[in-house]
Amino acid sequence: MPKADPRASAGVAAELATAIAGEIGAGMMPPGTHLPAQLLADRFGVSRFPVNQALRLLAEQGVVTAEPRRGFFVAEQGRHTAEALAGRGARDPLSRIYFAMAEDRVAGRLPDSISEAALRERYGLSKGQLAQLLDRIAAEGWAERRPGYGWRFSSVLTTPDALEQTYRLRLAIEPAALLEPGYRLSPELAAQCRAVEEHMLAGGIEAASADALYERGVRYHEAIIGASGNPFMLDTLRRVNRIRRLLVYRSLTDRQRFHRQAREHLAILDLLEAGRNADAAEALRAHLRTVVASLRGMRGLLEARPGH
Repeated sequence: MPKADPRASAGVAAELATAIAGEIGAGMMPPGTHLPAQLLADRFGVSRFPVNQALRLLAEQGVVTAEPRRGFFVAEQGRHTAEALAGRGARDPLSRIYFAMAEDRVAGRLPDSISEAALRERYGLSKGQLAQLLDRIAAEGWAERRPGYGWRFSSVLTTPDALEQTYRLRLAIEPAALLEPGYRLSPELAAQCRAVEEHMLAGGIEAASADALYERGVRYHEAIIGASGNPFMLDTLRRVNRIRRLLVYRSLTDRQRFHRQAREHLAILDLLEAGRNADAAEALRAHLRTVVASLRGMRGLLEARPGH
């Protein structure tokens, strides 16, 4: 078996550290939040090894603290450092190339199948850099290695119809999850979700990177659906969230609608904390329908092709 390239491994850890720092800097993980390696590995679609590397990097920077036999936690004063790290990550060449590749794929400039050599030449990448990018893209579900040669991009994730279909699936499972027997949203998790939404309304929406803004919505919905105790509903939502990332980035250019969404998130939390799950399910259904309507209004942006 070929040995893993340690430079690629270190690169993945650095990318993860930047992503985690972005969420902390955006207020999505308040001080004291526990950061289980397995939970982060599942969310980012990687093994625990690069996650632990990333957390150690953040501990060296003072963003998180390591407690013996307990793991890693967000540091009390780590947010300012996290914001600086996230800012540097936004200027990182690999991050820019990742978004360029995503834009090229959505716009139809990348074919369904392509060799690694062609990708390296097109974007001016080394083998190690390309490996980092393709690891991330594969984890997000919009490309897979072809048997023996090159990579194949998904053909179903580049249209507005595909994005709308993911929301229709969410409409089917998310409100139902709030009505599961034994549903329980812990006070601690509810408070954490509330703090994130309040931070977003207080200026975080304008300041957050596209990655952090997307992850904030993902974390909110996965938190309230996870409280259902039904692992099949949560697993389905996680899969959908991974594959819709490519399509969502274009819709993040219009940030004004996220103010309304944050207020709706808070209203749903109010209902859940009051034990009014049926009302919360209806509010969540209306919330998702509003998002679908807003996406239809931006159809021209989502359908943009080269020359438009």
